[in-house]
Amino acid sequence: MKSNIIKITIVLVSAFSMQSCFVAKKYERPQVQTDNLYRSDLTAQDSTSLADLSWDKLFTDPTLQGHIKKAIQSNYDMRIAVQTIASAEAYVRQGKAGYYPTLSVTPSWTHQELSKESQLGAFLTDRGTDTYQLAANVSWEADIWGKIRSTKRGAEAQYLQTVAARQAIQTQLVANVASSYFQLLALDAQLKVVDSTLGNRNKSVDVIRELKKAGETNEVGVKQTEAQLYATQLIREDLKNRIVVLENAMSILLGEGPHHIERSNFDTQSVTADVKTGVPALLLRKRPDVIAAEYNLINKFELVNVARSNFYPSLTVTATGGFQSIDIDKLFSANALFANIVSGLTQPIFNQRKIRTQHEVSKANQETAYLQFQQTLLTAGREVSDALQQYQNETNKLEIRAKQLESLQKAASFSDELLQYGMVNYLEVLTAKDQALNTELNYIDNQYQKYNAVITLYKALGGGWQ
Repeated sequence: MKSNIIKITIVLVSAFSMQSCFVAKKYERPQVQTDNLYRSDLTAQDSTSLADLSWDKLFTDPTLQGHIKKAIQSNYDMRIAVQTIASAEAYVRQGKAGYYPTLSVTPSWTHQELSKESQLGAFLTDRGTDTYQLAANVSWEADIWGKIRSTKRGAEAQYLQTVAARQAIQTQLVANVASSYFQLLALDAQLKVVDSTLGNRNKSVDVIRELKKAGETNEVGVKQTEAQLYATQLIREDLKNRIVVLENAMSILLGEGPHHIERSNFDTQSVTADVKTGVPALLLRKRPDVIAAEYNLINKFELVNVARSNFYPSLTVTATGGFQSIDIDKLFSANALFANIVSGLTQPIFNQRKIRTQHEVSKANQETAYLQFQQTLLTAGREVSDALQQYQNETNKLEIRAKQLESLQKAASFSDELLQYGMVNYLEVLTAKDQALNTELNYIDNQYQKYNAVITLYKALGGGWQ
């Protein structure tokens, strides 16, 4: 017994000492090009970024904040992501347990009937035998080549990838809720303008009818003015429909059935964020999808380590012990004890090319993950550039649109007065009023698009998950 213990000790010490001979490589981030990742001519770059703001600091409307909080808690994509994280966390715990031995207990009963024609059965009157056994099996594999360690690190990377994926979902969700909310406010403001315009258009119909009675215009002018009234009513119906459809879509974002969305007033909104992008390298630690792509690369890197370790011999120690007896009453006696220990190295030689194929596939998957990481980073840079351009474009358009609106509103006002004095015809009046209405609606849309550009830039830079 003592000699067996010594042998076991020697095997275990040898196994632990061999663990220093790791073939597993250590992950190092590959060289990624972040210079000129997005257009530096659009804004100055510094160490701060719009993404450094938490979403409740960027969106200060209390009603909007309430909607975002509800969405984060109840949105189904978010809840699914939480379960994905829980699944990955279970694999992490399994990876950590790889260092420990496996233990199983096996109670068994074996009944054997010997043949009368057998060598032993011919001399026995009772050829039936029963064997009772209660055995414990222990098996342990030494992590000589770092396979278990790489498996654990791969599982940890996969877990962190799911965490980053959830953050990416939250970033997108915050942006979608905020964008939908501002769009609803803009539609409300447009509907208010149209309702006010309808009152004026009704008055215009009354005026043109009086002018016809006075012989200063004809029935064509009346019908054209009425048609303009109906066209405005159609705009109103379209706006009401868009509001309901958008409310339904936003309700789903909140994890609820379609319903009316509580909201404030478009005129009271202000997103006064300092639009700074930060240096391009910040995207590596700010954008959740970029972070997730790198953790995917780490996972595939560790799987290559695991595949490589399969080329090398594995050292396993297996022990079985327990009680065995042909008499169940004596199963737990000292004489019923038995034990055996087996240790050895297993070197794969021919395995139908499975190990080499697994290694080649793992390397190809690692290269694919690397390319996806680079692609995700480039896409992030493009999205930042697009959002910056959109913000500047809408800012410039808004200034021009304000001047256009002022001119057209004055032209529409003058045309009514001039029509009564016969100095313009009804077509000029209708054109001026249509242009004024369309420009006012476009001005509101420009305001929304400017807000939405800030939201898009915030998401593109990786804001919204803090």
